[in-house]
Amino acid sequence: MASTATSARLQILGAALLFSTGGAAIKAASLTVWQLAGLRAAIGGIFLVLVLPVARRLLEPRVLAVGALYAVMTVSYVAATRLTTAGNVMFLVAASPLAVLLLSWWWLGERASRREVLFMLPMALGLVLCLGSAQPALATAPNPALGNLFAVVNLVIWAALLVTMRALGRGRESVDDLAPAAIAVGNLMAAAVCLPLAGSPTDISPVDWLLVAYLGIVQIGLAYVWLTAGIRRVAAFESSLLLLVEPVANPLWAWAAHGELPTRWAGVGGAVILGALAAKLWWVDRYASRSG
Repeated sequence: MASTATSARLQILGAALLFSTGGAAIKAASLTVWQLAGLRAAIGGIFLVLVLPVARRLLEPRVLAVGALYAVMTVSYVAATRLTTAGNVMFLVAASPLAVLLLSWWWLGERASRREVLFMLPMALGLVLCLGSAQPALATAPNPALGNLFAVVNLVIWAALLVTMRALGRGRESVDDLAPAAIAVGNLMAAAVCLPLAGSPTDISPVDWLLVAYLGIVQIGLAYVWLTAGIRRVAAFESSLLLLVEPVANPLWAWAAHGELPTRWAGVGGAVILGALAAKLWWVDRYASRSG
């Protein structure tokens, strides 16, 4: 039993590490955003359909609804990563619980507790520090302001995706098992939109083909296979902490591969966001264990 739990933890940790390599790999490609987003999504979506039987429920209405949001999210992630630093993208997306709180109140009528609001205040401060920090243009981050805007779109769409899944699951069977199918169909939707705008694939170099193959098969496909396998056998709190490896490691890969660093204040903001998120996860787990 212990070895099974350890294997599940390693699968989640491995998935987080694979997810975290996306920033460095995306910045290494010389493709346009449309080419990169479309090919990455096409390869990732096809891989998931072939490898995960649960990902083949593509035409269910709930899958299509969540998949459409995922499609916007994956394209905005690629655009943000190409335009601003990997650290800024990860730090801003890590603030998505703040957007989830607001959307849940507006859409589902779920009011936040005082404790939740207290945890969101430092997260909001970190968000302001990240957005307010003047990032100079870099070779790997040529338009930080626009990239930050795409990152904000990404975090809002991710929050909307989570709230949508919660809304669809009310009073019905859990939608958790539909997540792989939603991710697969979302990637295929993104590919269907991006590839017609990507131009001819004949001008793509072998190196770029290797990069998009890695991004689709490994960074999306294998990572979600490991995550799907591991997350069923690990508690939600522990899974969430293991997945925090992604926003921590992503800018480190970008620094190692490209010498890219966010500004000092963006780094401080990111640390505040990740610290608040970790504290909230710890408190929720502690409160749940006491209630149980």
